[in-house]
Amino acid sequence: MAGLHRIVLGLARLMALLGGALLTLLILITCLSIIGRAGNSLLHAMASAGVLPGLAQGLIDWGIGAIPGDFELVEAGMAFCIFAFLPFCTVTGGHASVDVFTNFLPRTANRVLEVLISIIFAVVLVVIAVQLEQGMARKISSGQTTLLLQFPVWWAYAISLAGAVVTAVIGVYMAFVRIYELMTGRVIAPNAVGADH
Repeated sequence: MAGLHRIVLGLARLMALLGGALLTLLILITCLSIIGRAGNSLLHAMASAGVLPGLAQGLIDWGIGAIPGDFELVEAGMAFCIFAFLPFCTVTGGHASVDVFTNFLPRTANRVLEVLISIIFAVVLVVIAVQLEQGMARKISSGQTTLLLQFPVWWAYAISLAGAVVTAVIGVYMAFVRIYELMTGRVIAPNAVGADH
Protein backbone atom coordinates (compact mmCIF):
# COMPACT_ATOMS: atom_id res chain seq x y z
CA MET A 1 0.00 0.00 0.00
CA ALA A 2 2.88 2.37 0.76
CA GLY A 3 4.34 1.82 -2.73
CA LEU A 4 1.03 2.67 -4.37
CA HIS A 5 0.78 5.77 -2.20
CA ARG A 6 4.23 6.91 -3.38
CA ILE A 7 3.10 6.51 -7.01
CA VAL A 8 -0.10 8.50 -6.38
CA LEU A 9 1.86 11.19 -4.53
CA GLY A 10 4.34 11.35 -7.45
CA LEU A 11 1.47 11.76 -9.94
CA ALA A 12 -0.02 14.51 -7.78
CA ARG A 13 3.34 16.29 -7.62
CA LEU A 14 3.74 16.01 -11.40
CA MET A 15 0.31 17.58 -11.90
CA ALA A 16 1.20 20.38 -9.46
CA LEU A 17 4.45 21.03 -11.35
CA LEU A 18 2.57 21.18 -14.67
CA GLY A 19 0.04 23.54 -13.12
CA GLY A 20 2.83 25.69 -11.71
CA ALA A 21 4.63 25.85 -15.05
CA LEU A 22 1.43 26.86 -16.85
CA LEU A 23 0.57 29.39 -14.14
CA THR A 24 4.04 30.94 -14.52
CA LEU A 25 3.51 31.18 -18.29
CA LEU A 26 0.08 32.78 -17.78
CA ILE A 27 1.57 35.32 -15.37
CA LEU A 28 4.28 36.13 -17.93
CA ILE A 29 1.68 36.55 -20.69
CA THR A 30 -0.40 38.84 -18.46
CA CYS A 31 2.61 40.98 -17.47
CA LEU A 32 3.85 41.28 -21.06
CA SER A 33 0.37 42.17 -22.23
CA ILE A 34 -0.01 44.89 -19.57
CA ILE A 35 3.42 46.31 -20.41
CA GLY A 36 2.60 46.19 -24.13
CA ARG A 37 -0.77 47.88 -23.58
CA ALA A 38 0.86 50.65 -21.49
CA GLY A 39 3.62 51.04 -24.09
CA ASN A 40 1.07 51.25 -26.88
CA SER A 41 -0.85 53.98 -25.03
CA LEU A 42 2.38 55.89 -24.42
CA LEU A 43 3.42 55.58 -28.06
CA HIS A 44 0.00 56.82 -29.23
CA ALA A 45 0.27 59.78 -26.84
CA MET A 46 3.77 60.54 -28.16
CA ALA A 47 2.60 60.36 -31.76
CA SER A 48 -0.38 62.64 -31.03
CA ALA A 49 1.81 65.15 -29.16
CA GLY A 50 4.39 65.21 -31.94
CA VAL A 51 7.16 63.79 -29.74
CA LEU A 52 9.26 61.56 -31.99
CA PRO A 53 6.18 60.77 -34.10
CA GLY A 54 8.09 58.67 -36.64
CA LEU A 55 9.64 56.45 -33.98
CA ALA A 56 6.37 56.18 -32.05
CA GLN A 57 4.38 55.23 -35.16
CA GLY A 58 7.10 52.81 -36.25
CA LEU A 59 6.96 50.99 -32.90
CA ILE A 60 3.15 50.91 -33.03
CA ASP A 61 3.31 49.48 -36.56
CA TRP A 62 5.93 46.98 -35.40
CA GLY A 63 3.33 45.56 -33.00
CA ILE A 64 4.03 47.05 -29.58
CA GLY A 65 0.80 46.47 -27.64
CA ALA A 66 -1.23 43.94 -25.72
CA ILE A 67 -0.88 40.27 -26.63
CA PRO A 68 -3.91 39.48 -28.80
CA GLY A 69 -6.30 37.14 -27.00
CA ASP A 70 -4.39 37.30 -23.72
CA PHE A 71 -7.56 37.01 -21.65
CA GLU A 72 -8.67 33.97 -23.69
CA LEU A 73 -5.37 32.23 -22.97
CA VAL A 74 -5.55 33.07 -19.26
CA GLU A 75 -9.17 31.95 -19.02
CA ALA A 76 -8.43 28.61 -20.68
CA GLY A 77 -5.22 27.99 -18.75
CA MET A 78 -6.47 28.90 -15.27
CA ALA A 79 -9.06 26.14 -15.25
CA PHE A 80 -6.32 23.58 -15.87
CA CYS A 81 -4.15 25.15 -13.16
CA ILE A 82 -6.90 24.72 -10.59
CA PHE A 83 -7.42 21.07 -11.50
CA ALA A 84 -3.65 20.53 -11.60
CA PHE A 85 -3.20 21.71 -8.00
CA LEU A 86 -6.18 19.78 -6.58
CA PRO A 87 -4.60 16.28 -6.72
CA PHE A 88 -1.63 17.30 -4.54
CA CYS A 89 -3.91 19.09 -2.10
CA THR A 90 -6.17 16.02 -1.97
CA VAL A 91 -3.44 13.41 -1.47
CA THR A 92 -1.66 15.45 1.20
CA GLY A 93 -4.83 16.36 3.10
CA GLY A 94 -4.13 20.03 2.51
CA HIS A 95 -7.73 21.17 2.02
CA ALA A 96 -8.98 23.79 4.42
CA SER A 97 -10.89 22.39 7.35
CA VAL A 98 -12.78 23.88 10.24
CA ASP A 99 -12.25 21.67 13.25
CA VAL A 100 -13.53 23.90 16.04
CA PHE A 101 -16.19 21.35 17.00
CA THR A 102 -14.40 18.16 16.01
CA ASN A 103 -11.43 18.88 18.30
CA PHE A 104 -13.65 17.88 21.21
CA LEU A 105 -14.66 14.55 19.65
CA PRO A 106 -12.78 11.32 20.35
CA ARG A 107 -10.15 10.20 17.80
CA THR A 108 -12.40 7.41 16.52
CA ALA A 109 -15.21 9.87 15.73
CA ASN A 110 -12.74 12.11 13.89
CA ARG A 111 -11.48 9.17 11.84
CA VAL A 112 -15.06 8.25 10.88
CA LEU A 113 -15.62 11.89 9.87
CA GLU A 114 -12.43 11.78 7.75
CA VAL A 115 -13.77 8.71 5.95
CA LEU A 116 -17.17 10.30 5.33
CA ILE A 117 -15.63 13.55 4.12
CA SER A 118 -13.25 11.64 1.82
CA ILE A 119 -16.11 9.64 0.33
CA ILE A 120 -18.26 12.75 -0.23
CA PHE A 121 -15.28 14.59 -1.70
CA ALA A 122 -14.54 11.69 -4.05
CA VAL A 123 -18.14 11.62 -5.25
CA VAL A 124 -18.10 15.38 -5.86
CA LEU A 125 -14.81 15.14 -7.81
CA VAL A 126 -16.19 12.32 -9.98
CA VAL A 127 -19.37 14.31 -10.66
CA ILE A 128 -17.29 17.37 -11.63
CA ALA A 129 -15.19 15.28 -14.04
CA VAL A 130 -18.31 13.70 -15.60
CA GLN A 131 -20.00 17.09 -16.00
CA LEU A 132 -16.84 18.57 -17.50
CA GLU A 133 -16.68 15.70 -20.00
CA GLN A 134 -20.31 16.29 -20.98
CA GLY A 135 -19.66 20.02 -21.34
CA MET A 136 -16.65 19.27 -23.54
CA ALA A 137 -18.77 16.99 -25.74
CA ARG A 138 -21.32 19.80 -26.18
CA LYS A 139 -18.55 22.26 -27.12
CA ILE A 140 -17.11 19.81 -29.64
CA SER A 141 -20.49 19.29 -31.30
CA SER A 142 -21.25 23.04 -31.35
CA GLY A 143 -17.94 23.96 -32.99
CA GLN A 144 -17.71 27.07 -30.80
CA THR A 145 -14.45 29.02 -30.98
CA THR A 146 -13.00 31.87 -28.96
CA LEU A 147 -13.63 35.41 -30.15
CA LEU A 148 -10.12 36.64 -30.93
CA LEU A 149 -7.82 33.64 -31.33
CA GLN A 150 -10.52 31.44 -32.87
CA PHE A 151 -9.30 28.26 -31.17
CA PRO A 152 -11.98 25.70 -30.36
CA VAL A 153 -13.44 26.21 -26.87
CA TRP A 154 -13.35 22.47 -26.25
CA TRP A 155 -9.54 22.59 -26.08
CA ALA A 156 -9.81 24.40 -22.74
CA TYR A 157 -12.35 21.82 -21.58
CA ALA A 158 -10.02 19.00 -22.66
CA ILE A 159 -7.00 20.19 -20.68
CA SER A 160 -9.22 20.88 -17.67
CA LEU A 161 -10.79 17.43 -18.02
CA ALA A 162 -7.34 15.81 -17.90
CA GLY A 163 -6.70 17.48 -14.55
CA ALA A 164 -10.23 16.73 -13.32
CA VAL A 165 -9.89 13.02 -14.13
CA VAL A 166 -6.57 12.76 -12.28
CA THR A 167 -8.14 14.64 -9.34
CA ALA A 168 -11.18 12.34 -9.32
CA VAL A 169 -9.01 9.21 -9.43
CA ILE A 170 -6.90 10.50 -6.54
CA GLY A 171 -10.05 11.50 -4.63
CA VAL A 172 -11.45 7.96 -4.97
CA TYR A 173 -8.06 6.53 -4.01
CA MET A 174 -7.97 8.71 -0.88
CA ALA A 175 -11.48 7.59 0.09
CA PHE A 176 -10.28 3.96 -0.05
CA VAL A 177 -7.14 4.90 1.89
CA ARG A 178 -9.23 6.52 4.64
CA ILE A 179 -11.49 3.45 4.81
CA TYR A 180 -8.43 1.19 5.00
CA GLU A 181 -6.89 3.36 7.71
CA LEU A 182 -10.11 3.27 9.76
CA MET A 183 -10.41 -0.51 9.47
CA THR A 184 -6.75 -1.33 10.19
CA GLY A 185 -5.67 1.52 12.45
CA ARG A 186 -2.64 2.10 10.20
CA VAL A 187 -1.84 5.54 8.77
CA ILE A 188 -1.03 5.48 5.07
CA ALA A 189 -1.55 9.15 4.23
CA PRO A 190 -1.04 11.57 7.10
CA ASN A 191 -3.18 14.69 6.98
CA ALA A 192 -1.73 18.01 5.84
CA VAL A 193 1.82 16.85 5.20
CA GLY A 194 2.42 20.05 3.25
CA ALA A 195 4.75 20.84 0.38
CA ASP A 196 7.93 19.81 2.20
CA HIS A 197 7.19 16.06 2.03
